[in-house]
Amino acid sequence: MSLKYLPNRILFQNNKLFNINLFSSIFRQQYHKINIRKRYLATVSSSTSSDLLENIYDIVIVGGGISGSALACALASSSKITGSQKRVAIIESSDTSNIKGWKPIKGEFSNRVSSLTPRSVEFFKGIGVWQNIEEERIKPFKDMQVWDGISDARIKFNNENTGIGPLAWILENYNIHHAILRTLDQYKEDSDVDFLDNTKVQKISFDKENKDEPFDLSDWPCVELSNGKKLKTRLLVGADGINSPVRSFANIDSLGWDYNSHAVVATLHVDSNVENKTAWQRFLPTGPIAMLPLQNGYSSMVWSTTPNLANKIRSMSSNDFVHLVNAAFQLRMADLEYFYSQLGDGESVDFQNEFEWRKDVQSKNSNYKEEFPPIVLGVQEKTRAGFPLRMRNAESYIKERIVLVGDAAHTIHPLAGQGLNQGLADVQCLLKVIEQGIINGQDIGDINLLREYSSERYFANIMMLGVVDKLHKLFGTSLTPIVLARSFGLKVLDNFDPIKAEIMKFAMGAE
Repeated sequence: MSLKYLPNRILFQNNKLFNINLFSSIFRQQYHKINIRKRYLATVSSSTSSDLLENIYDIVIVGGGISGSALACALASSSKITGSQKRVAIIESSDTSNIKGWKPIKGEFSNRVSSLTPRSVEFFKGIGVWQNIEEERIKPFKDMQVWDGISDARIKFNNENTGIGPLAWILENYNIHHAILRTLDQYKEDSDVDFLDNTKVQKISFDKENKDEPFDLSDWPCVELSNGKKLKTRLLVGADGINSPVRSFANIDSLGWDYNSHAVVATLHVDSNVENKTAWQRFLPTGPIAMLPLQNGYSSMVWSTTPNLANKIRSMSSNDFVHLVNAAFQLRMADLEYFYSQLGDGESVDFQNEFEWRKDVQSKNSNYKEEFPPIVLGVQEKTRAGFPLRMRNAESYIKERIVLVGDAAHTIHPLAGQGLNQGLADVQCLLKVIEQGIINGQDIGDINLLREYSSERYFANIMMLGVVDKLHKLFGTSLTPIVLARSFGLKVLDNFDPIKAEIMKFAMGAE
């Protein structure tokens, strides 16, 4: 008989009905010095072999990145989860010692950063992560400017449109991940979460052939690991990225397409005499370029462009790269096109002189004072990198005893900075559903319970994916009628504060 259909505290074994509380009492008397894990295992069966019990979990999370480890941390922080003695395992293929031992170096920043919305920050505060974030590496920003690279039509956002504090917080991914793992370690004494890093998933299956088990777990996913263990779980969570093995095991298709774009990221040294408190994004015909504040004197760049141009940008000299970035933010498209034409030809042109001369001519001919990001003075060594851009959404987020979160469920273009926030919203929702299932005495792997997660998150994610994809396409064309229409729209929105406030609330996760 499957455990799926049994009440929480009752179990069939050898055709007899046993009260698990009795077994727990017997087990505790015999092993009164053992830890939480052993006490929990007693609630399954006192006659089952120790090896089998060691490998039975309520929740197994595959993927120890930010979303997966945040879920483990949220589960460990929940009194409803720990109070019901739920066992959790998180499996990460890479060695996380460098993340656990991360220490910030003054004046050096990682090239991978995230923009956290107020909703994500409140979530981290609620599970105890925020207090472990390196505070000096947090940069809240209150202003954002977005403009059309062809027409220069702009829309400006600031916290006066929302009345709820900063628009977002910029943090290095290392800072976030380090804080989560540190918090998870602090919960170790009061929770039953096993973190298995440097451990690969070899195979996922339903182990229907094992006749040695004293009860039927054939409908529980079995995760075979590179260390030789086989973990059986009531609920399998796929937090294992865009090429998710969990999603493949569940035969869930991932729908979407690859953009003909790569993102180039870098850490920039900028003019420290200019207060660095604004996020900037310019939509160029080849893709948007964004500059996000890190500290006074430092910013993070994300430039989405064609694969060919991305390769040239990554390989050009640091000095020429700096002036190309300045040109991308400040010069007219005709001037920027000239810079593009000089890439890959030995770069014999003096990019600095060209930029300064063209900028001077432009400023003399301009009829209005334009606002630009702080001037870029340099680029941190070894921070230029690139990756392809995709849009994906899983056909379904759930199957019986299986659920997907984060990039395993959806992948978005970075132009709105929403990827990690979507993943954390998934985690929040899944935690709420699991807690409610425990309160109601439900099987947390039952698909009827998991549908509550899917119905809430699928619609929210598909809406955000759709909006971002449409923005990418809208600003990715140079056709005059479309340029005129979108420029008119930006100017109208910039003068209509109520609509701007609603846009920001949506992006900030406030609605």
